[in-house]
Amino acid sequence: MTHLTEIEKAGVLIDAIPYIRKFTGITVVIKYGGSAMVDERLRKSTVNDIALLKYLGLRPVVVHGGGKEITAMLDKLGKETRFVDGLRVTDAETAKIAEMVLSGSIGKSLVEDLEVVGVQAVSIGGKDGHTLLARKKQGGPDLGFVGEVEKVDTTLLSTLMDSGFVPVIAPVGVDANSQTYNINADYAASAVAGALHAQKLVYITDVEGILTDKDNPETIIRQLSETQAREFISQGIITGGMIPKVECCLDALKRGVESVHVLNGKTPHAILLEIYTNEGVGTMLYK
Repeated sequence: MTHLTEIEKAGVLIDAIPYIRKFTGITVVIKYGGSAMVDERLRKSTVNDIALLKYLGLRPVVVHGGGKEITAMLDKLGKETRFVDGLRVTDAETAKIAEMVLSGSIGKSLVEDLEVVGVQAVSIGGKDGHTLLARKKQGGPDLGFVGEVEKVDTTLLSTLMDSGFVPVIAPVGVDANSQTYNINADYAASAVAGALHAQKLVYITDVEGILTDKDNPETIIRQLSETQAREFISQGIITGGMIPKVECCLDALKRGVESVHVLNGKTPHAILLEIYTNEGVGTMLYK
């Protein structure tokens, strides 16, 4: 590993000044998932990045996933896990287990990590303050209590942010009849970012970014306009598993988010490198 001299470290900070000035005060929503959540070294790196964003004057909001953890808990309880089109089939018992893992275990753990580095944070579920008002997922096969966001009530989020706290949101929603729904975390993050008028939405994933060949990291697209993204899908340049990722990014842009960033959480300090350097490390989609 190459170690920077003190002067080189100062130079890095000086180079970041234009970005620090530009982004101070903006809201950035971070969808936290993948290996960066379970690998201790990567987790520490990501948490430190979020902490530094806060110290640099940004207003971070975290929406976390937890599919692997939910599956592990279901396995312990001897309950079968079944997926259809990448979504977990969720009966009433599975919905309760998912809420327990997401809102209880994962959310509280992330808050603890942030508090250790001096950042005040609060873990909430989408049910708290009816933040994520949900409905049963429309179209396709019946997946049980899998929902989609119908509306985001930002009252609680704004109160926490204005008081200096980082909200850590579990993607569990509720409908008008108090029915609990498990929500895809990527789309929950998109809905939250749109409702908060966030300038940036960052997806922490296990891929380098948007690739034209999912098996070749060298085919990464560094910048992609909304129009180009739609053309690349229709032309078959973006295919397979990349399509849902891009569609989720397009959903965020449609909701008014200025730019969406897809990063590999296996890259140490990926968030800082993407926001505060010229080159970045992932893919940025923009209107």
